[in-house]
Amino acid sequence: MAELNARGGGRRRRTRNEINMVPFIDVMLVLLIIFMVSAPLLPTGVVDLPTVGKARQAPEKVVEVVVEEGDRVRLRINRQDADTLSVAELPARVKGLQDEAAGGANAVPVIISARKDVRYEEVVHIMDVLQKAGVARVGLSVRTGG
Repeated sequence: MAELNARGGGRRRRTRNEINMVPFIDVMLVLLIIFMVSAPLLPTGVVDLPTVGKARQAPEKVVEVVVEEGDRVRLRINRQDADTLSVAELPARVKGLQDEAAGGANAVPVIISARKDVRYEEVVHIMDVLQKAGVARVGLSVRTGG
């Protein structure tokens, strides 16, 4: 029996391939404690979301721009159809309607409305054209309810 051990033919100890989880758990617990202590110290971000304003009194005159097919829009003044014109003619016409108002340019709100199938880019383009022309109080129509 001594001969077997001397030649190395006896029992050999096999290595086992295992991951030692204790250091991993220690590191995770330290990180957990660090995050628990530092979380209350971080500044919280406040997001100011736009709200729907509730006016005490409805405006006397409202200009609504209804987006039509292609490069055409339809103007509605006080919920009555007025004109159909191109987007290029729109800023001058709306600016003129606002200047006619008794309260000045800020008294007449401009509302842009469109059907569901109109591309969003077209609505944003019209809003951009109006704002670049100096038209004040431009907003989007919001459908409430079903």
